[in-house]
Amino acid sequence: MAHSTPPSLTCSGLTFAWPGGTTVFQDLDLAVGPGRTGLIGLNGSGKSTLLRLMAGRLAPASGTVRTAGEVGYLPQNLVLDTALAVDAALGIARTRAALHAIEGSDASEEHFTAVGDDWDVEERARAALDQLGLAHIGLDRTIGEVSGGESVLLRLAALLLRRPDVLLLDEPTNNLDLDARRRLYDTVASWSGVMVVVSHDRELLELVDQIADLRAGEVRWYGGNLSSYEEVLAVEQEAAERMVRSAGADVKRQQRELAEAQVKLARRVRYGQKMYDSKREPRIVMNARKRSAQESAGKHRGLHAERLEEARERLEEAREAVRDDAGIRVDLPHTAVPPGRTVLTLKDLRLPYGAGSSESPGHACVAGFEIRGPERIALVGRNGAGKTTLLRTIAGELEPAGGEVVAHVPVRFLPQRLDLLDDGLTVAENVARYAPAATGNRIRARLARFLFRGARADQRAGTLSGGERFRATLAALMLAEPAPQLLMLDEPTNNLDMASVRSLSAALESYEGGLIVASHDVPFLKGIGITRWVRLAGKLAPVDPEEV
Repeated sequence: MAHSTPPSLTCSGLTFAWPGGTTVFQDLDLAVGPGRTGLIGLNGSGKSTLLRLMAGRLAPASGTVRTAGEVGYLPQNLVLDTALAVDAALGIARTRAALHAIEGSDASEEHFTAVGDDWDVEERARAALDQLGLAHIGLDRTIGEVSGGESVLLRLAALLLRRPDVLLLDEPTNNLDLDARRRLYDTVASWSGVMVVVSHDRELLELVDQIADLRAGEVRWYGGNLSSYEEVLAVEQEAAERMVRSAGADVKRQQRELAEAQVKLARRVRYGQKMYDSKREPRIVMNARKRSAQESAGKHRGLHAERLEEARERLEEAREAVRDDAGIRVDLPHTAVPPGRTVLTLKDLRLPYGAGSSESPGHACVAGFEIRGPERIALVGRNGAGKTTLLRTIAGELEPAGGEVVAHVPVRFLPQRLDLLDDGLTVAENVARYAPAATGNRIRARLARFLFRGARADQRAGTLSGGERFRATLAALMLAEPAPQLLMLDEPTNNLDMASVRSLSAALESYEGGLIVASHDVPFLKGIGITRWVRLAGKLAPVDPEEV
């Protein structure tokens, strides 16, 4: 739709707090014009909340959100009715039904009204699906027949069909395979309207025109893409660290001068008392000199104390400018597995739900697969190949359609949907469910390593951001009894900020048990010491990491 004014999005005096009283924004001002904006920040900083406010899904306590043009919004946690038809998910079911009725010689006025000028709706829908690699999905299929990644792309296709002027995307590459990600990148690169994208995907953030860094309820702007932002930030942080060193040295100098002044004062007091005791001068003169010395000493001491306080304030300001983007400290339990020990055996396994690939429809088959010792397996494959189904079957959540799964060690599974937590319980209470023998102090000590310190451990799970929910789920998994000697992770980097991804990578590198990670994040996989890469495409087969 054409507009006399260019599309834009403006937030004025935006204030928002959760029902529990946690303030997220206070008088936030923000203006976004045409172009691609990458909205970044630590987990829990309010990125998803801000997008929901922009999209009108949340109402601010005060302030306004104004948009010039239609707004399209892709949420981070997309839940679609599995019985919903694809054309309904695309928002064209009514138009398409009317079109078919007209083609079937039903000339009712209501059908022509429903179609309007949209006579090519099916062609446009198929073109949008093809653009995103979904040409194989028929308009009459149901959501239950497509994978999680495909459902995200379907929602994006629905937005593209609407042609909104302002597009808000919250972690759009979550759950997408490499081919789907590249198609999304092409869509983002060609976008000509207003776009605000929340993401931790480096490749996606290299395509934006500017970075909006959300921190402590305020936004700082940086021109250019993620690499440009990191270069500017590195210079800023180097200067801030120099200021901390300078301010710290000044504090020490002022402390030393104050101590020296106090020593001089003590000497004067002792000398004055000695003169008084010896009565070398008239008492009235000595008392006057004593009062004068005390006043002078008090002023001198106060001046040095004031300088010290000013130096401490400068040091505190300098420290605030230095970022402490603490990542999670995944202090994994001792789970060493000897190199020769059999960890997992899959015997002629056939997966349920008809999970397979377009090359091999029907049940995916896993014949004679085995993990020995602390092997680190990367599980890759396109969306819909059955990776999540395989992991859930190994974890015992699903019954296989045939064959056998034999786990020889304790197994723990971190699911993609992070549905292990009870939203009505606090973080600490959720962890206690999985470790009933652990003391409250031990649970809270472990949660602190996952950045849930003090009152944060008492937050209800239902109020957590995506990244916070991941940390809480991982904490519950690591404290569970018995400790895992085979750890399975399904798209673990989906909801983590970059600092936490680095921290998770470091933690997994030191993990001494067996590991299976299903992920489309190839840089992450290459950074955690994978020993064997396998692709699921109808069957499990080895693959060269350079071909992923």
